[in-house]
Amino acid sequence: MKSTTSNLAPSAKLRGVLSPVLTPFTPNLTPDTKRFVTHCKWLLAQGVGLAMFGTNSEGNSLSVAEKCLLLDALINADIPLHRAMPGTGSCNLPDAVALTSACVAAGCGGVLVLPPFYYKNPPEDGLFRFFAELVERVGDRRLRVYLYHIPSVASVGISPSLVERLLKSYPGVIAGMKDTGGDWAFTKSMIERFGPAGFDVFAGTETILLETLKTGGAGCIAATANVNPARIVDLFQNWQMPQAPEMQAGLNRTRSLFAAQPLISAMKTALAHFTGDEGWKTVRPPLLPLAPDASQTLMASLLEAGFSMPDLQRYQSTDSAKETK
Repeated sequence: MKSTTSNLAPSAKLRGVLSPVLTPFTPNLTPDTKRFVTHCKWLLAQGVGLAMFGTNSEGNSLSVAEKCLLLDALINADIPLHRAMPGTGSCNLPDAVALTSACVAAGCGGVLVLPPFYYKNPPEDGLFRFFAELVERVGDRRLRVYLYHIPSVASVGISPSLVERLLKSYPGVIAGMKDTGGDWAFTKSMIERFGPAGFDVFAGTETILLETLKTGGAGCIAATANVNPARIVDLFQNWQMPQAPEMQAGLNRTRSLFAAQPLISAMKTALAHFTGDEGWKTVRPPLLPLAPDASQTLMASLLEAGFSMPDLQRYQSTDSAKETK
């Protein structure tokens, strides 16, 4: 892992829209750093932060070494990492500590940490000890931990009592949560209960972004920010305007078109179409690319809805031109 002193995490807190950055792969299934950097540049230009190595990044299909390779690629490309919240959770503590330490050293604004999810129904004391050991072993005052609540996938959630204990023990370090639990009442209660203590709650989908912001949440970390970033950012910036409900409805319609297919493969299919780069369709097993008929159905529905990905081709062209010099 390359170290850097130029991207130290600033005091400004992470807010707004972040994308769990899709991970491109080469034909032999290794991470493609060139495509990755280009995609991150486009996302940042659209006003979106980088939550790489998350669920929709195929993060749990990547090794720590591969994640560090991608992180190094961003550093080498002078990507500002203060707008990054990489996923660093793991079922084993040493990997979580190693990757978290690397991300803090790189100047990432925060890290998103899954609970250890292999052992089901762990006691709260065990979860508390996992996060406490992570904080203590990283031992860096710049560390900002965002807890990842996604019980439908992990089967291990983050309870209010666990948040309360962690905030009491590590104030300022336990910075917030990504809530992908699918229970608005829970999301709302977390914002109202812990928001006044500086605990920032990000919705795990843009479909509840408006309600999240009305309640005092920090924004969203949304899969389709990979493909629909500017429109989601537009709602974040204009959520108090009269047209905000209509904007939210538009985001939900677009989300439904992608969610009609396996989401990661659908988003990669759209990127392949709008970049003209078929390599974007590659996913790592056990995932599979969309079948041809499913790809045709997806693209027909998107084009009929007037969907587009502004400026994407310009970033592809710019990076290709740099490569030939």
